[in-house]
Amino acid sequence: MNFKKIWLSSPHMGGGELKYVHEAFETNWVAPLGPNVEGFEKDLEHFLKADSHVAALSSGTGALHLALILAGVKREDEVICQSMTFSASANPIAYLGAIPVFVDSEKETWNICPELLEKAIEDRISKGKKPKAIIAVHLYGMPYQHDEIDRIAKKYEIPVIEDAAEALGSQYKGRNCGTLGDFSILSFNGNKIITTSGGGALVTKNQEMKEKAVFLATQARDAAPHYQHSEIGYNYRMSNVVAGIGRGQMEVLEERVKVRRANFEFYKTHLSGKDGFQFLHEPEGLLSNRWLSCVLTSSFEERENIRLKLQEKNIETRPLWKPMHLQPVFEKYPNYVNGTTEELFELGLCLPSGSDLTQQDLSRILENL
Repeated sequence: MNFKKIWLSSPHMGGGELKYVHEAFETNWVAPLGPNVEGFEKDLEHFLKADSHVAALSSGTGALHLALILAGVKREDEVICQSMTFSASANPIAYLGAIPVFVDSEKETWNICPELLEKAIEDRISKGKKPKAIIAVHLYGMPYQHDEIDRIAKKYEIPVIEDAAEALGSQYKGRNCGTLGDFSILSFNGNKIITTSGGGALVTKNQEMKEKAVFLATQARDAAPHYQHSEIGYNYRMSNVVAGIGRGQMEVLEERVKVRRANFEFYKTHLSGKDGFQFLHEPEGLLSNRWLSCVLTSSFEERENIRLKLQEKNIETRPLWKPMHLQPVFEKYPNYVNGTTEELFELGLCLPSGSDLTQQDLSRILENL
């Protein structure tokens, strides 16, 4: 095989990252604190606006774990979680010994269905188990139906944890994703729209909650001259070195969103309607960063045929997320489903979407498709 590998979503450096990394080395700030960590947090707060307070952490998963703790989730509590998502949205529920309750999606955005969400809440309350939190995800960068989810959450007084791991740069009615929940989380994993190689952030609405998150993320060390701990802590703080990468990546974030959206438009323009291909359109008022460009095929057999043929040509694609309620590790937990996520998983395929794709790459993908 002599074809250059085309990846699904590659890290893409902008060129400005090294100055911050070099600064970390030159000043010996090679630790989970320092000027780059504080600077990266400020950069994110400036981008997100909406009076955001950001704690830079080692992963989006760690951020979600801390968000659940700050929301008061404890062992045996129930937490509603969108079923159509990556397992990192659900795993932290299990870390706490809590019980995930999975809710299916609606077809307009592929995200958590408001109608099923309310049904699930009412049913859990009728069983004496009012959910302690709702985890709603902006799947592949497409914002969930925030107004409806927020209305339901307020009605039943349940906090929303906004999983914006895939949605930095997306907007809901002019508001930045990452600012919509009671707590919000971001991810900077290697395949995300910007990366710190590995990392994440917790976004809160007040400084006190941010300080509590940072306290828990640095092993919950009490204010004492010796090492004293009154709470269980975690090693979740971001390194000053990788935060430097993040600072450089923030300088190119808006351009990365622009290119990812252009990739999606390229696919949609050339493939819509051909061989039954269908694309997820933006509802009015929503702007997706199009982190990944996804297509629905005509059948499971067709999806696999395309995926395997492209694999032979060294072009990476991936099925949509397998719903959490179908995962062996989670299938025993309560779920409220309508068949949407199972259909999406059967028919859906993620196409190469990186901001570093060349026109030659796109032409080669299209030719093989």
